[in-house]
Amino acid sequence: MQLRYNYRLYPTPSQRQALAKAFGCARVVYNDGLRVQQDAHAAGLPYISDAELQRRVLTEAKKTPERAWLAEVSAVVLQQAVADLNAA
Repeated sequence: MQLRYNYRLYPTPSQRQALAKAFGCARVVYNDGLRVQQDAHAAGLPYISDAELQRRVLTEAKKTPERAWLAEVSAVVLQQAVADLNAA
């Protein structure tokens, strides 16, 4: 017999804000990585590795003033967004 459980979370307003920030940053990183991969494909360049893609859309992006806010969330969330992109 298999059991199934349902869970529901009720985050506080501050937790809700932190989750929204993390999800938003993950979306931006995913979209930036997708754009880099599409540009490389259109230019006829080889597939960009996971490590190189992380360097471009995470490490280098955090150094720019336009994307400095990416450093405010956990790096694990951003790295997982890049891994999800490569899995897709």
